[in-house]
Amino acid sequence: MAEDSGDKTEAPTARRRQEAREQGNIARSADLTAAVLILGALMLLDWYGPGLMSALKVLVSEMLSASSFRSPVPGDSMQVIVSGVTHVAKASAPFFLGVLVIVVLINIVQVGFFFGTARLKPKAGMLNPIAGFGRIFGGGQGFVGGAMSALKVGLVGAVAYSAIANRIGQIITVQQLTFAQIFELGAQIVWQIGIRIGLLLLVLAIIDFAWQKYRTEQKLKMSKQAVKDEMKRMEGDPLMKQRRRQVANAIAQQRMKKAVPTADVVVTNPTEFAVAIKYDATTMHAPRVVAKGQGLMAARIRQLAIENGVPILERKPLARALYKMVDVGGEIPEQFYSAVAEILAYVYELSGKLKKKVAS
Repeated sequence: MAEDSGDKTEAPTARRRQEAREQGNIARSADLTAAVLILGALMLLDWYGPGLMSALKVLVSEMLSASSFRSPVPGDSMQVIVSGVTHVAKASAPFFLGVLVIVVLINIVQVGFFFGTARLKPKAGMLNPIAGFGRIFGGGQGFVGGAMSALKVGLVGAVAYSAIANRIGQIITVQQLTFAQIFELGAQIVWQIGIRIGLLLLVLAIIDFAWQKYRTEQKLKMSKQAVKDEMKRMEGDPLMKQRRRQVANAIAQQRMKKAVPTADVVVTNPTEFAVAIKYDATTMHAPRVVAKGQGLMAARIRQLAIENGVPILERKPLARALYKMVDVGGEIPEQFYSAVAEILAYVYELSGKLKKKVAS
């Protein structure tokens, strides 16, 4: 295949990038999502945690209050439960909505607004247990990927231990503390461990994301032949395009050979543009452009006009305007009626055509 021939040294085309994106081959780091989620969740707990704790406290007090046990009516107990759960749901809603927003935003930052179904399609190769173990322990990158994962686990463990290294004594003597003190100590330790792990994972994830972008870019690179084939598919074969242009020019030449001899006058610029004009009062509402050209085509029109005795007049502004504004076969715009009528009258007078028209 052309895709596999030659060294892949060329940057991928826009088409190849789009196809890879549609297939889900986008640089993305799961570690970056996890790191930002951990840090974001801890921040949200710091902001909304007290309110959630208060709601849970109210729920527990209502569920375990003496009045709730004295109530013999099942409907009253259910009302208490629904009220308490609703109160907790309202208190926890900002936290869970915040977590959802964080997950969505970090994925948008990495891959943009994209939803593809290519990765959701079942693949028989995914059922291979050997390949599955390779993905688990190596992430599809073999021994190096497995070693990097082990190193990452070791770093996370070391950072987590650094958060409790100075509190080992407090943890050992925790039975001497009150419940409130134990809860406060546990919250502080969990907070410090979470923040340190989150920051470590964030640094590692940024490096991983840069690596994933580099690997994806390398995978998408193309050989010179593949780039040529891609351009052919997008723009067509250059040889075929050249052939089509030649055929189109040949057709235009044939039409011009037939149209110029029938024209009443050729207006020129004098060498850059040439516009052949014809008017027949019996069949036309207004004069028409029967041929026009620029450069070599203009020279060919002048040559045909000379060979067939068609008058040639130099009218620079008019020739340029008609060439740009009127297609071949189109009528002269109304703003040029006066100028074209003057030219035709002059040409008819010179050729005697006007006298023939008046006599008839």
